[in-house]
Amino acid sequence: MMRTGWVWLFFLLGCVMLALLVFPQWRERLWRSAPPWSSRWTWALGSVVLLLMPVALVLALGLKGPRTLEGFDDRIDPGNQQVAHLLAGEQLVPPPPLPPDVFTTVEVESVRPMLSSADRRWDLMDPEFVQRVLMVFKIMKDEHGYEMALLEGYRSPERQAMLAAKGSNVTMAGAWQSYHQYGLAVDLAFYRDGKLVISEKDPWAMRGYQLYGQVAEQMGLTWGGRWQMMDLGHVEWRKPGAKEAIKAAAAGAKVQ
Repeated sequence: MMRTGWVWLFFLLGCVMLALLVFPQWRERLWRSAPPWSSRWTWALGSVVLLLMPVALVLALGLKGPRTLEGFDDRIDPGNQQVAHLLAGEQLVPPPPLPPDVFTTVEVESVRPMLSSADRRWDLMDPEFVQRVLMVFKIMKDEHGYEMALLEGYRSPERQAMLAAKGSNVTMAGAWQSYHQYGLAVDLAFYRDGKLVISEKDPWAMRGYQLYGQVAEQMGLTWGGRWQMMDLGHVEWRKPGAKEAIKAAAAGAKVQ
């Protein structure tokens, strides 16, 4: 922080000297008010400052800090090491399924209706996508202390249509319009003390969703927490070619 301040101060001095060169009237007014002996040293110092201005600018930009570009933040993962390990072939294993009764409590049903009938089979989803999601699980637990829980993975077009019929507060995507139908989306929440924690009204869960969104984006996934109609637990992988396949499937469904 201190180094950056000095660099910018040096850069500002250079700008002042440049202004004095460009605007003679400012320079003459300044010389009239300054002692005669000071002009030589002023010009010498000003020349040095002007010569070093490009160096100061480069240093200022270099000290600005880590870069953030389209969801990848090297402050979270310098060099994106997790993705590198993932692509290098590290195969993660899905966690054991949670007891069915944790999905049927009154608290859960009030936030996520029909969750008890959701599909949570990992083998119905895209294998590459599964590995990215499992890496999110691993990072969230190892680095942040949050145990993640799969609420729903693959979703049939029939179920998607049924959920859409319940209104936009449930989902805005109809049949064949969601990445869930292609095994490229999951809804996740947190598991604490034997219970699912879904509601963002819980400050601990809200902090978890923020971390989860960062980690998911680090894995190249799209997080629903950035949408206009936020879906904090949702992530999807917009795998190349998948969007076209969804459109083609939707068009085929309309023809039928």
